[in-house]
Amino acid sequence: MKNALSTRISIFLSVDGESVLKYYNSHDPAPLYNRQLSHELREYLENSVASAKRNASIRYQLICKKESDHKFIKPILLSIRRHFEIKRSMKEKEFRKFKKKNYVLLSVCFLLVILLQGALPLIFGPEYRIHSVFSNAVDVLSWVILWKPIERLIFYWNPFKKEILLFRKMEMAESTVIVNEKEFAVDRQYNDAA
Repeated sequence: MKNALSTRISIFLSVDGESVLKYYNSHDPAPLYNRQLSHELREYLENSVASAKRNASIRYQLICKKESDHKFIKPILLSIRRHFEIKRSMKEKEFRKFKKKNYVLLSVCFLLVILLQGALPLIFGPEYRIHSVFSNAVDVLSWVILWKPIERLIFYWNPFKKEILLFRKMEMAESTVIVNEKEFAVDRQYNDAA
């Protein structure tokens, strides 16, 4: 059975006066290129890339019925790119917060371990048998205290990086215009408009 993850993803969007208005939040009074995307379009875009591999290439396929529909290409691409730029920056901020919180937690736990490991021999001399009991208990407590911050820093950062990469790909994806079943590469101004 083949792997369910995709390496090449094409996102198809109809570009004409009627369908373009459905791509935006109807309650947003901003100019067309500056409006929020509709919930349905955001859901479609996110579902389209749900099975993407890390090395997947993403391309927008814009389907125009007439030559006059070209005027809608730039606004829709700008809106989609801006949407994913905002999502990427929010995820990067969340990732920085995650790292900072876990490094602070690890530092506090490490200081607590140093304090416990350093203070125990001072409280109980090495000649007392009770010292070995407390020493073993502090060793176990040290592992328990340090385990969660270390685990989070080693294993939990990957989903953040994957989402940031995906949002960057969605933001920078190439686009192709299809007019009357003929495929044209989009001008660089549309691909670079971010």
